[in-house]
Amino acid sequence: MVSQGLKTSVIGRAVEKGLIRLDTVNIRDFTLEKHGRVDDYPYGGGAGMLMQAQPVYDAWRSVCGAAGEAAGPGGSASEKGTGRLRTVYVTPQGEPFTQQKARELAGEEELIILCGHYEGIDERVLEETVTDRISIGDYVLTGGELAAMVIVDAVSRLVPGVLGNETSAEAESFHGDLLEYPQYSRPEVWHGKRVPEVLLSGNHARVGQWRREQAEARTAAARPDLYGKYCGKQQLIRRLAKEKRNHIHIMESLARGRGEILWQRGGDLAVWDREASVCMLLAESEASAGGLLGKVPREAEWIVVCQDFLTDRMEEYEAFGRCGQYLYTSRETLPVRFPEIRRLSEEDASYVIRHDDCETEDYIRERIRSGMMYGAFWEGRQIGFIGVHREGSAGMLYVEEGFRRRGAARALTAYCVNRHLEKGWIPYGQVKEGNLPSERLLEKLGFYRASRQVCRFRQK
Repeated sequence: MVSQGLKTSVIGRAVEKGLIRLDTVNIRDFTLEKHGRVDDYPYGGGAGMLMQAQPVYDAWRSVCGAAGEAAGPGGSASEKGTGRLRTVYVTPQGEPFTQQKARELAGEEELIILCGHYEGIDERVLEETVTDRISIGDYVLTGGELAAMVIVDAVSRLVPGVLGNETSAEAESFHGDLLEYPQYSRPEVWHGKRVPEVLLSGNHARVGQWRREQAEARTAAARPDLYGKYCGKQQLIRRLAKEKRNHIHIMESLARGRGEILWQRGGDLAVWDREASVCMLLAESEASAGGLLGKVPREAEWIVVCQDFLTDRMEEYEAFGRCGQYLYTSRETLPVRFPEIRRLSEEDASYVIRHDDCETEDYIRERIRSGMMYGAFWEGRQIGFIGVHREGSAGMLYVEEGFRRRGAARALTAYCVNRHLEKGWIPYGQVKEGNLPSERLLEKLGFYRASRQVCRFRQK
C-alpha cells in the first residue's frame, strides 16, 4: 500500500532520481508465532487486539542495525539526540503534525515511521524505540499506513531538488504562518468572474502587496490561531526594526518563516531556527543575560549574539569569531555586469568543494540542491561562486585569483542581492573581522554596516 501510493508522481520521480530512498518493512515477517500472528488480546481486557512487542522490536532492529543495538533491553528512545535513528510512531495520541514539524524531519538523514494497527502497540516496545509520536488529525484510521504516507509526502517535498523549483516550497500555505493567497490562471474571464486587475498590471510590488493582504485576510478568517502567531511575529519585527541594522538577522529569520520565538519577556528574546540549528539571543540587560542562556536548546549547533555583555557570558561555548553585519535596504535591483552568472547545479558541486575551505561537502551540496548557490562563468568555465547560508545570510563568496578586480565578485554579490529582492527578502551578510576587501565591496554596492558586531558560538 505504501509503496504503490508513494512511488508515483513527484515523490516517485524523487525516488527514481535517488533524491530520497523509500524502504518498506513488513512487521509480520518478524513474528515468531507459527501462524504469522503479530497481535494478541490486551491485558486488563477491552475490545480489539494489540500488536505485540517482539515482532515490532525485531523489525525495528532490522532497520536500525547498530543504532538498534544501542537501545538495548530496557533502554529508552523517548529522548531525541541519543544517537539513535529518529523513529516516529503515528498515533492519535501524538503531537499534531505541522509544516514546522515537516521541516524539522526533513533535516534528518534517515527516518523510521512505525505504523500501528488494531488498538495500537504494546507500550513497552514504544518506550524502547520511539522518539516522536505524531498525529495527523483528531480522527481514527484503520491503520497507520495512510498517516505515514502523509508524513512522507510532506517531508519529502522539502528535501532539496524534489520539487525542482526551490521557490515552490517557500510561497505556499503555512510559510511564514500565513495561508496561501488566492491563485488564478487563464482565461481572464470564467463563468463571468474576472481575474483581479492587480494581477494583470505587471507591477510586481503591487502584486506582492495584494497577495500579502489576501493571505492575511484568509488566515485571519480561516485560522485565527495561526493569524495570532503571525501578528505576534510582525509586532516583534516592528520592535526590532528600531535598530534594524543590528537586528536584521533576527528580523529576517522571523519574516522568512524560519525563526520561532522560544522566549520573549521584556527585552529578552530567544529565536530558534531549527533547520539551521541556530539560536539567536538578545538580552535586555547584563543582569538578565544569564537566564537567557538557559533558553538555548540543547540541540542548537550555533548561538548568535550581538551584544558585548552577552558575548562575555559565553565561556562554555566555542567562539567562532566576530563579524561585521551588513544589510542592503534599497528595493532597487543592482546591475549585473559579467558574461554569465547562474544558479549552480549538482554538476558544479565539485568546483565549490575544491575551493571552499570553510564548509563541509554535505553542506555545500545541500545549499546547491536548495538553489541557494550561484556561480560566475567565463567562456564556459566556472571561476567563482556565492551562496546563501541556511539561516539566510549571504556568504561563501569566492573568485579565482586571475579574475579578481575584474568585476566578478561585484557581479556575484549583485546577482545574489537581486535574487533576495525577488523573494521579498532584505539582503544581508556577515563579514569576518579583518576581511577588508569584502567590507569595501559591500559598501560600494550600497550595503550599510551595523554598529554592533555579530558573534557566533558553537557548542563545545
